[in-house]
Amino acid sequence: MRSAAAATAGAFVCEAATPGTAQAQQSSFQDLAGRFESRSLPQVTIFRAREIITLDPDKPSATAVAILGDRIVAVGSVAELQAAANGQPYRVDETFADKVIAPGLIAQHDHPLLTGLTMVSEIIAIEDWVLPAGVVPAAKTPEAYRARLAEASAKLRDPAALLVTWGYHPLFHGALTRADLDRISTARPIIVWHRSAHEFIVNGKALDTYGIDAAFVAGLSEAARAQSNLDEGHFWEGGMFGVMPKLLPAIATPDRLRRGLEFVVGYYHANGVTLGCEPGGLFSKQLQDAQNAVLSRPDSPFRFFFIPDGKSIIAAFPDTAISETEKVLGWGEGMTAMVPRAIKLFADGAIYSLAMQLRDPYIDEGHGEWIMQPDVFGRAFRVYWDAGYQIHVHVNGDAGLDMVLDTVETNMRRRPRHDHRTLAIHLAVSRKDQVERMKRLGVIVSANPYYVRALADAYAQKGLGPERADTMVRLGDIERAGVSYSLHSDMPMAPGQPLFLMHCAVNRTTESGRVAAPDQRASRLAALQGITLNAAHSLRMDAEIGSIVPGKLANFSILEENPLTVDAARIKDIAVWGTVHEGRVLPVRRG
Repeated sequence: MRSAAAATAGAFVCEAATPGTAQAQQSSFQDLAGRFESRSLPQVTIFRAREIITLDPDKPSATAVAILGDRIVAVGSVAELQAAANGQPYRVDETFADKVIAPGLIAQHDHPLLTGLTMVSEIIAIEDWVLPAGVVPAAKTPEAYRARLAEASAKLRDPAALLVTWGYHPLFHGALTRADLDRISTARPIIVWHRSAHEFIVNGKALDTYGIDAAFVAGLSEAARAQSNLDEGHFWEGGMFGVMPKLLPAIATPDRLRRGLEFVVGYYHANGVTLGCEPGGLFSKQLQDAQNAVLSRPDSPFRFFFIPDGKSIIAAFPDTAISETEKVLGWGEGMTAMVPRAIKLFADGAIYSLAMQLRDPYIDEGHGEWIMQPDVFGRAFRVYWDAGYQIHVHVNGDAGLDMVLDTVETNMRRRPRHDHRTLAIHLAVSRKDQVERMKRLGVIVSANPYYVRALADAYAQKGLGPERADTMVRLGDIERAGVSYSLHSDMPMAPGQPLFLMHCAVNRTTESGRVAAPDQRASRLAALQGITLNAAHSLRMDAEIGSIVPGKLANFSILEENPLTVDAARIKDIAVWGTVHEGRVLPVRRG
């Protein structure tokens, strides 16, 4: 994205003007109109709206916004902007006259490749999935899951065709092993992708077909072998990454990749997304090229950014990690790009796998796992810290967070950095003392509030117990402490719908309809900022996007209602008309 100063030079917002004031805007118009013949000035478009949510504290609401090219040049009322034009050509566009214009919604942490591949697989999950093709109903019991799995196998005409299914969760669906899958079919390969996407369970035919045998597992790293069970066909965390090169070519065929990524484009646009980011996807130039083939098209309704996977880079290139990371910057093209001087590291295991590292023991179910062993994590963190990188860290449990904060504090004491914006991602289980420590250390948060809705009821019974389950994603404490936080879906870990995330954060209603830990609810304003301005802040893009102020990119989400004033229970139901992306008006295609 170009700098605001470069893009607005010659437009009617002077660099010396103070953003957000009608006086500054009028002065800016007049200065330029007096300096140039009006016929030599480009035409400005003034969009009228029922209401504009600017997230600019100096002008929190307005009814008109003027844009030139891909930039916002003025905000106010139509009359103010017409007066400020002072001879410069303009047109008033009434397309959004009865709509609400909000800052462009940001998918701060999502996985387009993973989303595409799971959404075109056989979905048998713990919740309903509302997709453009229809609703895929939940399976919430072992019996329902096994019946659906058998039906999915039976409906494949080719008895040897691969069956890939996503959504399995043992707390809902019971134990599942290689032997169970063999009872469904010994003729076709079956790959069960765990709801967390951090585990595979496969049948014997899949092991044979894709060459996963005792010799192969013996050749994996020690950590990967410890997280593999060949007899049960079960591979989790490091074990999953170990068998990924064997299974991924079958899962990610060119046709499935294309269909899945085209789904991503339509789905995210329909939900008002104007910018997305994936921190730490699979470290593969071939897979990045496959994503670029769809996401980088010039007509894409959003830009998508990628942050490299430091776990893989540090493992492959322990002595040249920074130079190898710099090589990745050329992997994007068109509407995709790699984020410079940013990296993703991993602490503990997935919440959906109950593999978080916890201070206190699990109840009945669960086992703590490390994705990166603490000593390996510490070495990698130091390398990227010393190189001035912003470090995004996947962390789910309170013991995992202790490890991350200890590492940050060690490096702050050793080599202090101002505004490092180290990002704690997911933050399922945390403690209040850790919130204060994050504030002191300058750590910011990217939280997934959907965990409360999907998992609090079940995890209160098994795994975490009532107190830890209900206080998952403690946004109330984080907000009161003044820690900057954003919201993400980690799609497919939650639906990639920013307004639904806001709804989950504000309401904290569980699957049963109760409110979990009411004091941990987010305020509406902060939750909206979490999918706009604070999401941009977490990506170090807040000078360019996230609010509607002069000089920023003209990225808007066009809504039917105001999420700050609509009934809180209806935030998730707000209809999205479409978006404006860098000045392009893009209605959602219906049907």
